Amino acid sequence: MSFRKRNVVIGGRGPPGPPGQHPALAAAAAPPAAPTPTPPEAPPPPGIRPSPINGQPVTSTGTPSLDSLLAGHSGLALGCSLLIEEPGTTDYGGALLRYYAAEGIMQSHTVTVVGFSESWVRSLPGVTGDASLEKPSARPAEGERMKIAWRYERLGEFGSGIGGSRAQSASPRDPTAPQDPSSVFCHAYDLTKRLSIPGGARLNFIPPPSAAGNPAENPFHAILKRLDTLISAEPAAQPHRIVIPSLLNPALYPPHAAAPQNLIQFIHALRALLRIYPRKLTIMISLPTELYPRDTGLIRWVEILSDGVMELLPLPRWTAAKASAGDNKPQGLVKMYKLPVLGDKGGGVGAIAAGGEDLAFLVTRKMFEIMAYSLPPADAEEGDGNVDRPGAIGHEKKATAVDIEF
Repeated sequence: MSFRKRNVVIGGRGPPGPPGQHPALAAAAAPPAAPTPTPPEAPPPPGIRPSPINGQPVTSTGTPSLDSLLAGHSGLALGCSLLIEEPGTTDYGGALLRYYAAEGIMQSHTVTVVGFSESWVRSLPGVTGDASLEKPSARPAEGERMKIAWRYERLGEFGSGIGGSRAQSASPRDPTAPQDPSSVFCHAYDLTKRLSIPGGARLNFIPPPSAAGNPAENPFHAILKRLDTLISAEPAAQPHRIVIPSLLNPALYPPHAAAPQNLIQFIHALRALLRIYPRKLTIMISLPTELYPRDTGLIRWVEILSDGVMELLPLPRWTAAKASAGDNKPQGLVKMYKLPVLGDKGGGVGAIAAGGEDLAFLVTRKMFEIMAYSLPPADAEEGDGNVDRPGAIGHEKKATAVDIEF
C-alpha cells in the first residue's frame, strides 16, 4: 500500500518553483501573459443604431410614431419586412412608403423602387430637420430633476407615449447646438415641399411585369433576379431599402400576378433575401385590399410570410370632413396585426393592443403621426332633436353647477 504526500498537485502545470514551494503559488507568481488586443468595432452606417431591447441593428421608417410601435425596437430591424394594408381608394400607405424612401435617401442608403419609374421619387416630401427636435422636450430643468429616482428620467414623462406609456427616448439634446448630419436617426419632413435628390443618391427602379407576358410564367421572376443582382453587387455594410408600392394594383400588375403560385412564391423569395442579408436589407410593401380582402387565403399567406403587418382604415368621408374642421383629429384607424419581434422580451404595442387600446393616424402638412384614439363622450344634442325643445315628450332640464348641491 502506497501513500501520497498531502498538498501536492497531481499533474500540475506551470514552471517549476523553488524547492518546497507549492506549484500553484509558483504559477501565480509567474508574469501574466499579455492580453491579445481586440480590433475596434467599426461604427454603424448612418441611419443605423442598435435596438434598446436586444442590440439588433435597426433603421428608421421616416415616421417617429411608427418607429415607436415596432415591438419596442425604436425602428424597423434590419432583415425584416413591413406590410401595410389599406382598403378603399385612399393612399395613406403610399405616404408612409414615401417617408421610408426619403429617409433612406437622406441616410445615403440604397433605395430600390419596384413597379414605378423615377417620377415616383419626385413626389417625396422635403426634409425640414431632425424629427427629435421638432417637438419641445418635456424634460425638467437641471435643478428640477429627481434626486432619488434619477434612473427613471430616461423613461420620459408618464403619458407621453402611445397609450399613456412612458416613451423611450434618447439622451437630451440641445436644439441650439450644432447637429452632425450623420448622427440624425430620423428626419422631419414636410409634405408640401419636395425632396431635392442629391447627385450621388443610390436609386434603382424596377419596372412592373408586362401584361403581354406568358401567363404560364411567374411575372415576378425578372424582379427577383434584378433585386438579387443589385444587392449582391453592393458592399456588405451598405444598407438597402426595397420599396414596393401598391402591390397587385391592376394598373401596374397583370391579372395572373395575383395567382397564389406566383404571389406567394414572390413573397417567399423576398423573405429569403431578408434572411440572406440580415444586416443590410429592409422591405416595406403597401397592398390595397379593396380587391383582395384579408379574409382570403392568399392575403393570409402574404401576412404569414411578412415580419410585420399593419392596416390603415380610413374614416368615412363625412367623418373625415367633420374631423378636418377640428385640430388634431384622426383621419383613420390603425390596426397592428403582426410585429417583428426578434427576442423573448417582445415589447412595443403588443401589451397596449392586448389592453384594448385603439390607434389612429393623423396626416398633416408636416407629419404622419400614429396616436392613441378613444371615442368622445356621447352628446345628447346629436341624434335626438327633441331633448332641448320645450314641451317635447321626455324633455328634462339639464343640470347645471347651480342645481348641484352637496
